[in-house]
Amino acid sequence: MKARLPQGMGKGPAGNMNQMLKQAQQMQDKITALQADLEQREFTASVGGGAVEIKINGKREVLSLKIKPEVVDPEDVEMLQDLIMSAFNEAVHNLDEVSDAEMSELTGGVSFPGLF
Repeated sequence: MKARLPQGMGKGPAGNMNQMLKQAQQMQDKITALQADLEQREFTASVGGGAVEIKINGKREVLSLKIKPEVVDPEDVEMLQDLIMSAFNEAVHNLDEVSDAEMSELTGGVSFPGLF
């Protein structure tokens, strides 16, 4: 009597391993493409009721900084510094949120430590 193996069995471990490696390479290619896409995008944040607006790219480089003249007070430079830092941090937070959401969608929610 001949034994019947479940479908997909009998190909051997090498066949399954090759398929897994192929899928991992496809996933890596998609992740690389997403990272390149994110680097080209722009993220903007505005704080202080629009007093300070900053635009960064996906590489976290500042592309533009707008400061309304009425917030430039030589007697209170610290407030302006705080507004600029806050705007930058908010823009980076926006970038991170988009990056995390799109990466999670791409990987099905599986995290790959050290990869992104």
